[in-house]
Amino acid sequence: ETSHPSHKPDDMNPLLLQVFRSVVWVYSVLTFLPWYLLSGAGVNLERSRRVKARSVSGRPAGPYRATDQLRGIQQKLVSSMHPGVDTLDKVMEHGAARFPRRDCLGTREVLSEEDELQPNGKVFKKVILGEYKWMSYEETYQAAVHFGSGLAALGQKPQCNIAIFCETRAEWMIAAQAGFIYNFPLVTLYATLGGPAIAHGLNETEITHIVTSKDLLQSRLKAILLEVPRLQHIIVVDSKPTSWPGFPRGIMVHNMDAVQELGSRPNNSKEEPLPSDTAVIMYTSGSTGIPKGVMISHSNIIAGITGMAERIPNLDETDTYIGYLPLAHVLELSAEMVCISHGCRIGYSSPQTLADQSTKIKKGSKGDTSVLKPTLMAAVPEIMDRIYKNVMTKVEEMSSVQRTLFVLAYNYKMEQISKGYSTPLCDRLVFKKVRSLLGGHIRVLLSGGAPLSAATQRFMNICLCCPVGQGYGLTETSGAGTISESGYYSTDKPNPRGEILIGGPNVTMGYYKKQSEDFLVDASGQRWFCTGDIGEFHTDGCLKIIDRKKDLVKLQAGEYVSLGKVEAVLKNCSFVDNICAYANSDQSYVIGFVVPNQKQLTILAEQRGLRGSWEEICNHPEMERDVLRILTEAALSAKLERFEIPKKIRLSAEPWTPETGLVTDAFKLKRKELKSHYQDDIERMYGGK
Repeated sequence: ETSHPSHKPDDMNPLLLQVFRSVVWVYSVLTFLPWYLLSGAGVNLERSRRVKARSVSGRPAGPYRATDQLRGIQQKLVSSMHPGVDTLDKVMEHGAARFPRRDCLGTREVLSEEDELQPNGKVFKKVILGEYKWMSYEETYQAAVHFGSGLAALGQKPQCNIAIFCETRAEWMIAAQAGFIYNFPLVTLYATLGGPAIAHGLNETEITHIVTSKDLLQSRLKAILLEVPRLQHIIVVDSKPTSWPGFPRGIMVHNMDAVQELGSRPNNSKEEPLPSDTAVIMYTSGSTGIPKGVMISHSNIIAGITGMAERIPNLDETDTYIGYLPLAHVLELSAEMVCISHGCRIGYSSPQTLADQSTKIKKGSKGDTSVLKPTLMAAVPEIMDRIYKNVMTKVEEMSSVQRTLFVLAYNYKMEQISKGYSTPLCDRLVFKKVRSLLGGHIRVLLSGGAPLSAATQRFMNICLCCPVGQGYGLTETSGAGTISESGYYSTDKPNPRGEILIGGPNVTMGYYKKQSEDFLVDASGQRWFCTGDIGEFHTDGCLKIIDRKKDLVKLQAGEYVSLGKVEAVLKNCSFVDNICAYANSDQSYVIGFVVPNQKQLTILAEQRGLRGSWEEICNHPEMERDVLRILTEAALSAKLERFEIPKKIRLSAEPWTPETGLVTDAFKLKRKELKSHYQDDIERMYGGK
């Protein structure tokens, strides 16, 4: 473990834990004996220990397939969840037919906005939000039909690309459904991409129509309009204002409501998509250079969401999903399509309004999870790491009695889970408050987009009282495949290791207007994608991601360092909000760039008698030395090798956000941009300047 509060959950005195265990056992026998007898602990243990996947070829190199799909080696992988629902327009149509009056898409009403002056002089915009307003499945379907018809009236043609450049919101999904219904392939772009990347995507896909928001039109799109000569129509999803002056000649700006009204007149003819037609050209976040457009067919997405749905137990129309991750990311789009296929409610949120403590929520008012009370949620590790650190900081602020009770309950529950039991008493008395951070009703939490540390996953499982699953996939594909090559070998003992290749009907059509050696077709016609990730298959069939080909750096003395491994270990330190490890092959040691936790570092500075602005504290050599010492201790306790531990660090006063261009929308590090940003510091730390 590398969490840094002085009372880590698993550092409790064994005698105290034994006393606590005895007290809880006596209480449970008296109060919860019927529940224990019916808990099915044996079944839970048997299920957790089962073999999840095995090689269908009998060879360590695979390919591997989930055992619940192995009813015969020749059997095809699942490709659809409902008979006849083989394109995405039919998914929405199926939902509207089965659940016409059920809530589908929900948006919170904005009651008021105000500016709040912070102690550092910055002004933050705060909002007070009301209840969720809902569109039914039938209303959502009709809105999509009318919007698609209106787009056709504006000259949008079937199988001609249309762009969506918009924040995650109900209108994004309505526009997407319109595209699916009328066979307009969607070009999706992250809302945080820079001007050149946006222009590149729009020009490469020859966009004439784009759906966007008022804010993004003014802040990002308007500045590059002259660089996108084919663009003719801009559709703004906000209902106000109704006039848009000051745009280049030849470009017309419309409101979404007006386009829907246009489409409510006699229907324009539409062309139904085929499963093999392109549904989405999804531009990557550009973590390794200029974004690439991944061509995803209707059948690709159907296969992907079918696999996802099979891993969510008891999914049905009583579930509520909270949508706040970028819909331009395959994880969020897939999750929402799974929900629509099963009649779930989708309530929209944002990272700034998610919880009561979120940055845009006025103190004393409710965040979105408190109002929506979702049962399903997807998250990226950045969000989950933030919750973990916030809770552990609050634990440190507790009285010694409260802190001891929390740690005892944590370790007791961890022990009980390992035996297959639940802990209703601890959940009710100790973890209820933590669970309420996300509304109190989450039953399945899916993490994706980047690796989640073992410490954070265990913490979320215990304190949120629900299973936390890590999804592994890429824009280019989803699901697990097989392994081979790359300095790791399928013959490695005790477990076969190598690069992960993924095959199946979910593997996409390739990159738009680009050839790539990452996509392969074998002799049987099976399509594969080479992920660049290094995996290890355990004896129970679990796939563990252990490395990234591009994250491996060979130091001067010949040692291999996995930068991702170093970052995953050190990111759990309470002094670290984010970290990027860096190494040159012509150097003998690793260095690091660290975004420190402001609260922890400020306390440390006060203890050292240091005063000044936040930037001055971060730039102080004594602070760098202290944080480096803390990181070294964390690294050693996590059993990192000496050559893996950074010898020098640079503290960054500015956080890394998608807006800075240093991380993607999924908060993955952009190593190329980070290297460029910190080039002077790299030269200083390696050159001794």
